[in-house]
Amino acid sequence: MIQIQRLRAEADQIVEALSKRGVDARATVNSILELDERKRSVQKELDDTLSEANQKAKAIGQLYKEGKAQEANALKVETSGLKEKSKDFTAQLHQLEGEVYELIVSLPNPPQSAVPSGMTEEDNEILETVGEIPNLSEEALPHWEIAKKYNLIDFEMGVKITGAGFPVYNGKGARLQRALINYFLDVNTDAGFKEVLPPFFVNEESAFGTGQLPDKEGQMYQMQEDNLYVIPTGEIPVTNIFRDEIVNAADFPILRTAYTPCFRREAGSYGKDVRGLNRLHQFDKVEIVGVTSPEDSEALLTKMVDHVASILKALGLPYRILRLCAGDLGFASAITYDFEVWSAAQKRWLEVSSVSNFETFQSNRLKLRYRGEDKKTHLCHTLNGSSMALPRILAALLENNQTPKGVLIPEVLVPYTRFEKI
Repeated sequence: MIQIQRLRAEADQIVEALSKRGVDARATVNSILELDERKRSVQKELDDTLSEANQKAKAIGQLYKEGKAQEANALKVETSGLKEKSKDFTAQLHQLEGEVYELIVSLPNPPQSAVPSGMTEEDNEILETVGEIPNLSEEALPHWEIAKKYNLIDFEMGVKITGAGFPVYNGKGARLQRALINYFLDVNTDAGFKEVLPPFFVNEESAFGTGQLPDKEGQMYQMQEDNLYVIPTGEIPVTNIFRDEIVNAADFPILRTAYTPCFRREAGSYGKDVRGLNRLHQFDKVEIVGVTSPEDSEALLTKMVDHVASILKALGLPYRILRLCAGDLGFASAITYDFEVWSAAQKRWLEVSSVSNFETFQSNRLKLRYRGEDKKTHLCHTLNGSSMALPRILAALLENNQTPKGVLIPEVLVPYTRFEKI
């Protein structure tokens, strides 16, 4: 959520930045500023009225002490009128605050100046491509056929049990899945990210705090009877650990990692690009989350991007890093770097991680603050990244590492799988 102080000071810049997303925010920003001006005017009238009432209350006490009951009673009548006025002003203030709030939460995060303009993934900026593209034979299989050949993943069984997009992992497929989770967690904790195991359901306040509500309610599974949401990403519960907290600046950067299953409705996703593991309703993911000061958030973003890159290098997967264009950014993000790995049999790039800096957008919703050297509280910057999302990593590993004699396991995973080949 954009800070109202920033809107007052940088209205034109914010409108211009949001236009890069394809959002015409001029009318909304003008309405917010007009309502805010009225709110501040009403607040002043309320403060003045309360101050006058307090002064008269003191005078009444003094008059009674002096035996001037008639004058005191006259002042009491005036004080009653002031109390009624203050009630009216308070009601107006609450209404105006609500109107400002409804408008301001509808605005996405203004993108940073480094974010390229554009509206679709074709406008994303490719920053770096790393690794050699495997040269497979014409008989190379896509991962869903490899999974069937070696009985690693049973997509049909998942349909029987639940529905499409809920696969069943078998034998070495399940073992490889668990190996990836444990490897990612170990690499993250070695890099200083403290492991947590959060709930997989969140309340409305938590989903709002990280920006999923009101933007993505249609993509989340909801338990209406309990008004809980099944998490689409571990970012939500992990970041909400710090909701309504004043954290210690001496602890910056605060780093967390967590494994969670993730659940997404993926409404409107159809076609060949959703085959196999490419797009699921349930999948596993290891997340990293960072909380730091505004001065250090860009350095932390760089550290998190480099960390994700190191994991892909260790797995031996060809990858590329993209800086997302403004129109492809998530609602809460100020800047996002995507990682894509090469899927050799499908002959296309698959997104496996997004690393984002939300600046103060989430922390303003979360009321996540730290106390600065000036002894005042300030909003933190929050960041998060996938480290990593498993389905497409697994798809790329199966496809890129296939040989006539089976699928080779990356060396770093062998201690976790306890086998070198499928």
